[in-house]
Amino acid sequence: MTSLRVAAAALNQTPLDWKGNEERILAAVRAAKERGIDLLCLPELCIPGYGCEDAFHGTHVVERSERVLASVLPHTQGLVVALGLPVLYHHALFDCAVLVADGKPIGLVAKQHLAGDGLHYEPRWFKPWPEGVEAKVTLCGVEVPIGDLHFEVGGVRIGFEICEDAWVATRPGARLAARGVDIILNPSASHFAFGKLAVRRRFVVEGSRAFGATYVYGNLLGNEAGRAIYDGGVLIASGGALVAQGPRLGLQPWTMTAATVDIAATRTQQTRTASFRPAFDDSGLVRVARAWPGTSAKLPASEVATWERGERLKEEEFLRAETLGLWDYLRKSRSHGFVVSLSGGCDSAAVASLVALTVRRAVEELGLAGVQKALAYVPKLDDAKDARELVGRLLTTLYQPTANSSQLTRDAAKNLAKALGAKHHEFELQPLVEAYLGLAQGALHRELSWEKDDLALQNIQARVRGPGAWMLANLEGKLLLTTSNRSEAAVGYATMDGDTCGGLAPIAGIDKAYLRTWLEWLQESGPDGLGSIPELAAVTAQRSSPELRPSSAKQVSEEDLMPFPVLDAIERLAIRDKLSPAEVLERLVRDRQDVPRATLEGWVKRFFTLFARNQWKRERFAPAFHLDDENLDPKTWCRFPILSGGFEQELGELGRG
Repeated sequence: MTSLRVAAAALNQTPLDWKGNEERILAAVRAAKERGIDLLCLPELCIPGYGCEDAFHGTHVVERSERVLASVLPHTQGLVVALGLPVLYHHALFDCAVLVADGKPIGLVAKQHLAGDGLHYEPRWFKPWPEGVEAKVTLCGVEVPIGDLHFEVGGVRIGFEICEDAWVATRPGARLAARGVDIILNPSASHFAFGKLAVRRRFVVEGSRAFGATYVYGNLLGNEAGRAIYDGGVLIASGGALVAQGPRLGLQPWTMTAATVDIAATRTQQTRTASFRPAFDDSGLVRVARAWPGTSAKLPASEVATWERGERLKEEEFLRAETLGLWDYLRKSRSHGFVVSLSGGCDSAAVASLVALTVRRAVEELGLAGVQKALAYVPKLDDAKDARELVGRLLTTLYQPTANSSQLTRDAAKNLAKALGAKHHEFELQPLVEAYLGLAQGALHRELSWEKDDLALQNIQARVRGPGAWMLANLEGKLLLTTSNRSEAAVGYATMDGDTCGGLAPIAGIDKAYLRTWLEWLQESGPDGLGSIPELAAVTAQRSSPELRPSSAKQVSEEDLMPFPVLDAIERLAIRDKLSPAEVLERLVRDRQDVPRATLEGWVKRFFTLFARNQWKRERFAPAFHLDDENLDPKTWCRFPILSGGFEQELGELGRG
């Protein structure tokens, strides 16, 4: 036997969805058998779900995971399969991959390097397994080895790097290579971020070359638990060459990618490598006698989707990550659709467009009947004849003008809603604004004026929009989406209980400058296979304005704050890169020689002051999707004290140089 058919599946799992998770695992196992696969790798913690959070502390999660495994085992006859689950040993919890051969568990490999930065909090729940340690546990009624193991199954040696194990300098793969491992499996739960695929490809391909092995990388898929989006993207490399790459960011409940690999070829490559130094002991080796079926027919090569080969990859990735996140949030929360308060500006236009594109993508990838089946709990979807009708059932938009709203934004909102196919309403809010003004003036015994009460007069207009949007969402059983972006969140340029109203914040992880670029792309060309939305032209032609001051004031967001590209640059330097105000200023002076130093200094002071002052707002924002390492979500990425010195001393020293 020199060749094997290896595969990995990307599964769209849900934490603690025992029945659904088992069904998707079994679907992948059945598909592997139908395709004649010999070895199948499933994602990290695929049985309970990766994002169980503190539920991992409950022993019932461990016990039920084992029960699901016991239910799956009989279906693995004829296969070797790796599955992920938590395992208790000596009162400590370990993130494990169990290798199953022909219906029997043969051993558990425990993760050695836990992800504890960024989105990940694994050390809160799990313990790292020490290198070189082996033990025994009882699993599904059978005593099996656990720990730092590798396996010889029918003469083929198989080892593991579990997700983070492959991202560290001292990755286990080097030790596995020294022990003659032929195949390294990497069951992962690696979240999506812009540019991250290139990093994964490097460690998979380079791992296969340096370790003289076949490397099989499997990953989760979808919005598993609410915030993190997993892009799937199975990778298989052998001897330093990528031989298969699976689809990413798809809406299917699971995908599988396979390749035929030549074991003899990678062994020969390792033999020829002068630097290779074998280990002369078999510690950690578990041997299992087994005959591999063997096949001479090669599996067809996988093809990368056309959208991944285009020039606007980031725009495509943003759209597909967002729509995957929205699709999963919709069906997993069992909401009947989404409500968007559509102002006629960029932010709300982007959110409404993303919802419509979610529905269009779902029909394109799952078929009309598939969408109706997935959303069978939503009333009155069965008679929808196409994607546009589905949008009309699932997306409600609402324009809520006050005396300071313009005809331009009214028309832009109305025309965009019509183009998308949304159900659109208009609520005239000036009477409500006047009523609140009357109440406040009566209580304070004075007239309110723009000269004295600017902020309060602006905010009441934004705030009165909340109840109507919430009411529509409640009446229709839909989820209200907030429309705030990351740039405005950084400086608190958002009204609490106004434009921050909602249960999910789809664009809170993206900056304003990029959002406008993305909308222009969507207006002009749009995503592969879905086309453009020309009606966005009325939105992108405007300068950003909340339209909360009288029209005579000609309010513009960038004049209230600073140019958004500058704001975003300061945010990256200050928050992502952790530079001091003085360091940020010097970097800006170097990079923006077209702007006077005094102006840049004023903007730096404004940013740091507003960032520190408005942490309490970010603490209250609705859950947002994670897209990159510039996220400001304090619950998953960027922690900052609600009460602080506010950079007062640092900012006071800026002008003294």
